[in-house]
Amino acid sequence: MRVIRALYASLVTLCALALVACAGLPTSGTVNPGLPASGEETVPDFSFVVDPPQPGATAEQIVDGFIRAGSGPRQNWATARLFLSESAQNDWQPDAGVTVDVLSERKYTDASPESVTLTVKTAATVDESGVYQTTDGGSAVLPFTLEKEGGEWRISQAPDGVVLDEDQFSSVFHSYSLMYFDPTWEYLVPDIRWFPTLNAATRIADALIDGSPTPWLSGSVVSAFPENVEALPSVPEVDGVAQVELTETALSVPTDTLSRMQTQLSESLASAGVTGVQMLVSGSPLTVEPATYRSTRVDARPLAQTESGFGFLAGSDVTPVEGLSDAMADVDAKAIETAADQKSAAVLTTDVVVVRVDANAAAEDVDDRAGVIDPTIDPEGYIWSVPRDQPNAVIAVDVDGNSFEIATAWPEATEITAMQISRDGTRMAALVSENGRWSVWVAGVVRSSDGVPERLGDALAVTTLDEIGIDVGWLDSSTLGVLSGDSDGVLFTQQPVGGIATTTSAPPGVISLAGANQPGLVRLLGADGELYVRRTNWVSSASGVSVLATQQGLPSS
Repeated sequence: MRVIRALYASLVTLCALALVACAGLPTSGTVNPGLPASGEETVPDFSFVVDPPQPGATAEQIVDGFIRAGSGPRQNWATARLFLSESAQNDWQPDAGVTVDVLSERKYTDASPESVTLTVKTAATVDESGVYQTTDGGSAVLPFTLEKEGGEWRISQAPDGVVLDEDQFSSVFHSYSLMYFDPTWEYLVPDIRWFPTLNAATRIADALIDGSPTPWLSGSVVSAFPENVEALPSVPEVDGVAQVELTETALSVPTDTLSRMQTQLSESLASAGVTGVQMLVSGSPLTVEPATYRSTRVDARPLAQTESGFGFLAGSDVTPVEGLSDAMADVDAKAIETAADQKSAAVLTTDVVVVRVDANAAAEDVDDRAGVIDPTIDPEGYIWSVPRDQPNAVIAVDVDGNSFEIATAWPEATEITAMQISRDGTRMAALVSENGRWSVWVAGVVRSSDGVPERLGDALAVTTLDEIGIDVGWLDSSTLGVLSGDSDGVLFTQQPVGGIATTTSAPPGVISLAGANQPGLVRLLGADGELYVRRTNWVSSASGVSVLATQQGLPSS
């Protein structure tokens, strides 16, 4: 296992970045707009109106105009190509990458009359498949060579890809979710990608069908699309339905696989506001029902331990969880996470021992190693645990008490304060320190063919923290909530995995968080027992709470 970071300080690395899986994808055609399943509003097609080259412009002005024209992706960045020489217009690949930079930090240097160098301070990058990665804020150097054509300066050599400042990037590009299955085919797992909003449906379909999962996630998810089935490069809209044309090899695909393909495609395109999807071969529709999958939603009510007992809160009232609340009465809990069936829970006791609490059995010790942190429980009932000062010593314990050491867990980490598995069981998030430098890492969970956890995949360094990490949790299927800080103050960070973070102040003294079904519904618990929810500001919704529990789902109906 290794930690994936983006440290782009040279042109070679910058030029290796890419934005879209295939260069020259069509940017025309329409799809059916509407509300996706998430309830998010449709993202409109958007690009800036950019200026073409001006007569008499200097070499530096031509390069600057070319960079600014990167915000106009219409017709495959047609305006930006006007700044290039005739030969360079065919060579330049705008889809080869995007560098998100700080506009005020751009610096042009004229090395010679025919050479201009642009130095940028990178904030993030997007690779060829749309994967977003923050950087360490270092600088990168982009050289340009120019020549005269018809008496005007034009760029004869330019780095592939485009450069956008932070504000432009969030307008021209948007995040979309490619949906894969977990290895049991029970859950859908989002893989966030960033594409231009222009004809996003085509780019999503191409990345899903002809591409592959993000490398750090690839060992933890599966796709129903066979390798010999490809998509034709256009997703038009006919009678309100997006038409996805597949190669003839799709005709030999089994029905259950086609159903899963339909589900992946429909749910992926829903993130672009597409409400109807039809798969076709040679213009003929494939008649198939979408496959069902299990939801990762949780009960919208806060789940907590109070003096009145363990259960769901409604003001000062506590509604018990059948069976489990009675079992919890015999445990002095410091942290609680309930399984999706609400019949068992992973608990850290006040004696700092991890136990399994079952609605129909006595509590059983799971991990009594010194300094263990709050445990987490996955869909298969494995309880994951690790000591704070041994972040590599992660174990997973099954319902029968069998313990499995997890290989390649959190390499290079020297301390860990929090860890939580996603509700679909495919990804593990953690707050780790490398000799005092705190970060949020996420890694894919790799299991054997019978579902036993074996190792964590390469860790993705999602973001760095200025203060010590306090708690981390999944706010929905793709977004993390992070608490960090000290006695002087606490910060709450909302961090999409593969997206742009937002950070705000949290109430003083908060010690834990619990997600719900949308990031905005997160709850925070203070050391004084106050429970906070987010409105315009953080407001108290209850008091006297000793433990704010996290949920891993709802019982199957």
